[in-house]
Amino acid sequence: MTSRTRPDDAHPYLRAASAGVRHHTRALTRPDATPPTPADRPHLDVLHAHLTALHQLLDRLAETTRPPHPAAGRHLTTAHTRLWQATTEIHSAFHLLPSNTAAEDAEASACHPERLPEGPPVLTICQRHLTAGHIIRRKTTPTDLRAHTTACVR
Repeated sequence: MTSRTRPDDAHPYLRAASAGVRHHTRALTRPDATPPTPADRPHLDVLHAHLTALHQLLDRLAETTRPPHPAAGRHLTTAHTRLWQATTEIHSAFHLLPSNTAAEDAEASACHPERLPEGPPVLTICQRHLTAGHIIRRKTTPTDLRAHTTACVR
């Protein structure tokens, strides 16, 4: 006897990640809470990591869906490109936020892709972004990418 997985039981880790994002969003918008603080660099670093993971998942789903269902695969590929655009904007916003110290501001104001990551969050986000950028450039046409850039803004 085989048991069928209920739709709400499928993909538990993805459901848990979505629930975490929903919980965080509700916590930021509760009327009884203290006024929400603006985003800071660690917050955007974690959000960028989440979007990058979604980007990789969407890439794999598009690859496996495209052969048997070309139309659905094209839509997933479009979503993949648009998610990359969102990831790029988070990366740009990260570099525009002030850091905790003046020395860190001077060091973090520019992205240094030639260096290895020297610690969170500055170079970690840049290294993650550059790695994801290589993947999208291999799988997306220049026309699709023309609307956005993969370079650091500073």
